Amino acid sequence: MIKLLIELIIGAIVGSIAGKIMDEGKKGFWKNSILGVLGGIIGGFVGNCLHVGGGVAGFVLAVAGSCLVIWIARQMKK
Repeated sequence: MIKLLIELIIGAIVGSIAGKIMDEGKKGFWKNSILGVLGGIIGGFVGNCLHVGGGVAGFVLAVAGSCLVIWIARQMKK
């Protein structure tokens, strides 16, 4: 339960960072948080495939995954 809460908080932080990178900051905290969590899942999957653990590398992969999710959401919106 605590691990899930920590992952959600980190996802919110990652989503905020990715929102700023992708110029989605105005879309709102909750949308960025959800995209951050989804991006973290994608980044974690890629990290596992590349045998890259947590820490800074995992955080960077989570931000990259969130940017990818934001980009996909933009493309689906069009």
